[in-house]
Amino acid sequence: MKVYQDLVERVLDNGVRKQNRTGTDTISSFSEFYKIDLNDGFPLLTTKKVPFRSVILELLWYLRGEDHIRWLRDEKDCHIWDAWADEDGHVGPIYPVMWRKFPYFEETEIDLEGNAGKVKKRVYEKKEFDQIRHAVDTIKNNPESRRIVINAWHPGLIDQMALPPCHVMFIFNVSNGRLNCHLTQRSGDIALGIPFNMACYAALTMTIAKLTGLEPGFFAHTIVDAHIYVNHIDGLKEQLKREPRAMPELQISGEDIDELDLEHFRLLNYDPHPRIPFEVAV
Repeated sequence: MKVYQDLVERVLDNGVRKQNRTGTDTISSFSEFYKIDLNDGFPLLTTKKVPFRSVILELLWYLRGEDHIRWLRDEKDCHIWDAWADEDGHVGPIYPVMWRKFPYFEETEIDLEGNAGKVKKRVYEKKEFDQIRHAVDTIKNNPESRRIVINAWHPGLIDQMALPPCHVMFIFNVSNGRLNCHLTQRSGDIALGIPFNMACYAALTMTIAKLTGLEPGFFAHTIVDAHIYVNHIDGLKEQLKREPRAMPELQISGEDIDELDLEHFRLLNYDPHPRIPFEVAV
């Protein structure tokens, strides 16, 4: 995809060198943006091979609502989150929990016996909110809503998270019978993370579109700190030499968001250039 090649070139040309928590410097560019029409195909990079199975398994894990990676690691033999999990596989209340079990408090009143009889006391009861299910229901019942927002950032729980969410918020928008999605990402690793994010959220958008009777629209993506680790520069320059090939097709089956599995996603006509290895900065 040319939009990805253009993104790489902009960051390399305009970015500034910065230090960060990993100890490996980055070339960083502020507020990068691109947009892809999902009718043109599924945006899985062709200038290097991207592991489609891992992309879909990561999406399915997000949709499970768990605070550990045992399903991903032990049942599916997918290890993309191993570096951030503890020895028991826990990663804390990150994307899966925020998407499906967002914690909040609801105010209620209870009766207490006091010296003057019954008195009211306000208490706060802990609740969980399923943002994905709410989004699907809203798209079906009120598609013109401008409030179809899924938020993964919870300031009070950051210290409990193995990795504070990078893709912090996404918004669905329906226009002319097509479902669009805009992702806001606070921090994006151009070589490793962004190809996964692009494919993952495109697959999610296409899935939600199918489940709500809509056609896929645009996937738009804003990256606040778009960065390239200095040890990734050579690999990305190699990608820039490669001619992008036609985007593959993604076929999706399944009838409910909670019943999806790997078998419901079929990739067709994927013809990428060879894989380029990039070291993960943890």
